Amino acid sequence: MSPTDHPGAIVSAKWLKEHLSDSKVFIADATVHLPDTGRDAQAEYLVEHIPNAIFFDLGEIADPKNPLPRKVPNEALFSEKVGALGINNQTHVVVYDTPGLYSAARVWWLFKLYGYDNVSILNGGLKRWKQCEYPVTNQIVQRDPSDFKIINKRDLLALQSEVLDVSQSDGEILDARTPGRYSGTEEDRYPGTRSGHIPGSHNLYWANLLDQETREFLPKEQLGKQFEMSGVNVSKPIILSCGSGLTACILALALDQLGHLNWKVYDGSWDEWGRDHTLPIDSAT
Repeated sequence: MSPTDHPGAIVSAKWLKEHLSDSKVFIADATVHLPDTGRDAQAEYLVEHIPNAIFFDLGEIADPKNPLPRKVPNEALFSEKVGALGINNQTHVVVYDTPGLYSAARVWWLFKLYGYDNVSILNGGLKRWKQCEYPVTNQIVQRDPSDFKIINKRDLLALQSEVLDVSQSDGEILDARTPGRYSGTEEDRYPGTRSGHIPGSHNLYWANLLDQETREFLPKEQLGKQFEMSGVNVSKPIILSCGSGLTACILALALDQLGHLNWKVYDGSWDEWGRDHTLPIDSAT
């Protein structure tokens, strides 16, 4: 498969099943379970995963100097880490996670940030794969290290200072957390953070973009209605936020599918903003 044959940012379980033996397709399990779940994503990968998949550890492919988990690594570290997995600039990366669509979207965003578009999300993830009764395995594939070069870094990353500027103007910020966490009526899952949201932000709970049975993206018309109901103006630049920078990437992927490309992900998200008592918050309480 050449880059010109790239099927798009989302592929179906059927498509991946038909391309399992394609040497250019690199399958990655990028599951993340947050600490309060008590689950170990890598241990689960060792028990079962899609054949030929490797484990893409978002905790390791991250900035080691940032005290917050899974923050964006610099260009050199990203190149080194993904190359060590066996990914090069001719690879078609297909990413999935266990819940269906959760953390995999962050891998799509990281590659997009660093200028590489030959990446797809498995629609519905492992959940949909197993619903289709496709095979899983516990066999570990060893890939030879390769060379991944970053050609063009894109402006898809929002830092705290930019988010503050936007929140104090008429800019658009969209928060992917649950309505309860957004409003401050539900206890936040990140210890040490305050309750509430960035002033001026809208709320679109990321799970509302998915079919609850298959965990696949809703049809585009329904995706568009979800953004419309959130109150965000998709014709303007949008900063996307969430709890820790994972599910904001689901909003980014959905906007990409709808043809809205003027967005950035706030990497620190509420895990950063909510801890900084010098920053303003709004809440319903």
